[in-house]
Amino acid sequence: MDMLWSGWGDPAKAAPLPGTVTGLLRDLLGVEPRGDGPAALDEVEVPPSPLDGAPLAALAAAAGGAVHVHTDAESRIRHTRGKSTPDLLRIRAGEVDDIPAAVVLPGSHEEVVAVLRACAGHGLAAVPFGGGTSVVGGLAPRGGRPFVALDLRRLDRLVAVDEVSRTATLQPGLRGPRCEALLNERGWTLGHFPQSFEWASVGGFAAARSSGQASSGYGRFDEMVLALTAATPEGTLETGRAPRSAAGPDLRQLLLGSEGAFGVITSVTVRIRPLPQRRVYEGWRFPSFEAGSAALRRLAQDGPRPTVLRLSDETETFIGLAQPDEIGGGDQPPAGCLAVTGYEGTEADTKERREAAAAVLRDAGGEWLGAEPGERWAHGRYNAPYLRDALLDAGAFAETLETAAFWSALPGLYAAVRGALTATLTEAGTPPLVMCHISHVYENGASLYFTVVSAQGEDAVAHWDRAKRAANDAILAAGGTISHHHGVGTDHRDWYAREVGPLGIRMLQAVKSQTDPAGVLNPGVLLPVR
Repeated sequence: MDMLWSGWGDPAKAAPLPGTVTGLLRDLLGVEPRGDGPAALDEVEVPPSPLDGAPLAALAAAAGGAVHVHTDAESRIRHTRGKSTPDLLRIRAGEVDDIPAAVVLPGSHEEVVAVLRACAGHGLAAVPFGGGTSVVGGLAPRGGRPFVALDLRRLDRLVAVDEVSRTATLQPGLRGPRCEALLNERGWTLGHFPQSFEWASVGGFAAARSSGQASSGYGRFDEMVLALTAATPEGTLETGRAPRSAAGPDLRQLLLGSEGAFGVITSVTVRIRPLPQRRVYEGWRFPSFEAGSAALRRLAQDGPRPTVLRLSDETETFIGLAQPDEIGGGDQPPAGCLAVTGYEGTEADTKERREAAAAVLRDAGGEWLGAEPGERWAHGRYNAPYLRDALLDAGAFAETLETAAFWSALPGLYAAVRGALTATLTEAGTPPLVMCHISHVYENGASLYFTVVSAQGEDAVAHWDRAKRAANDAILAAGGTISHHHGVGTDHRDWYAREVGPLGIRMLQAVKSQTDPAGVLNPGVLLPVR
């Protein structure tokens, strides 16, 4: 099943906002319904594909036949851009100026190499496409040349499971639910559950350094990857012969997070864990974001660390965004900040960690709210993107951004980003509601995930562009990283260059010049077009 072309996920799961929420949006932010929903798919005006003759023949030969090369309007629309709010607003308005010239579906590593070489030979760019869930412009190349969307859905197998080493080898087109189901059948779990889980792919997890909601227990995806294979126009790169190595720099790290700019990941070997006997989620209340952050830091640094550990600030707690299914339908939430803890593992381990963590949280000023808030979060954990679509339909603008920093820098980073977003959007005449939560914790720091809601105004995309630039500037000035798990894409590229510095960019361009001398791979993503 394909994702909704003009929004998120399965259309059958979308639901309008409750009347209480639309009233709150009207009263707080001046949001009014616009009455101009998305255009119908068959009404979108799509320019003819510029490809014919020799280029199409070469792509068909590389991908195993013409049946695996699509130039029809619907296929191309469904592979246009990603799922950021500006992406959705543009596609809803029928704007497809950066539509791919074709969609190519290779069925093997060798076919991916052949497609990339065909692209190099005919002056085409290639954009790897997994679940299509990028929110940072990762599927919108720059440079002006025609490009093909390299859809990896045919590479969707669980290749092998090594139960002795506790590893699994996966192809990149496997989506999260199918991957987890295949492992669960054998008694294993990957433990990687990002908010995009239902639609994102294994290849995307690796290419964007994804971080799942249970990262406190299972780790980030890049920490799970032990080996990978990548296809480039220059051939094949294979990395990872052992769980750790001192044999030079780790080439896996050049491909993890490279967003298709250095190569197309065609398989990953990852660490797996036994399927947990029990999963328990609970809620805790803290009097302030500062107090809750201090409690999370204690668990992250001294343990015991829950599998899931999250904290919403006062505004997000009041709105109820930590539990999207309950917005507008439940009782008034308690004052303060909601934390969610989750424990997965054996019965004995789960019980021991819960009790030990509870002692720390109580000592840090936390009030136990029972299982209900945690279970509600777990039930609705993948539904926030559907809420965003409903907000757009109601005339609101809703978008997210995230960052991370060391614990000592976190309070200043939180204040700086909130201030930049509030000031810029208020100045534009669309004062926002800015919410935040700590989504991932480490011994030395944590991530901040911001959600912004405002009226759309006359030009929502332009308003957000100014606000996002201001927030990006604030992130770097306050000592944060430009992305913790969404990636760089084109949206963050200029700030990424500032973060790593001119020498760092030249080092990465040197890598690209060797794996992709013709500039075929996702031009303008991660690095500027040369």
